[in-house]
Amino acid sequence: MAGSDVRAKRLTATGSAGVGPARIRQVQVKTTTGSPRLTISDGNGGSTVLDMDLDASDTHSVNIPDEGIRVADIYVATFTACTSVTVFYS
Repeated sequence: MAGSDVRAKRLTATGSAGVGPARIRQVQVKTTTGSPRLTISDGNGGSTVLDMDLDASDTHSVNIPDEGIRVADIYVATFTACTSVTVFYS
């Protein structure tokens, strides 16, 4: 099956991944203690496209089914009790 190359971007705080239009294929999140939560929106101020509460002190890998989540820009809006998130996109 032909498709776009998959790329990855690591973020350690809220804000834009700066990749422009993309399809989110997978996220990997490293959490700390407390109540970890990750929210990704469709650009700055856009609608929430992914909102996850996670287990503390763990590494999580979340695959996005089918064609992924289409966004104008990958924007991490909430980054609570997490040390890093790597977003795989095409």
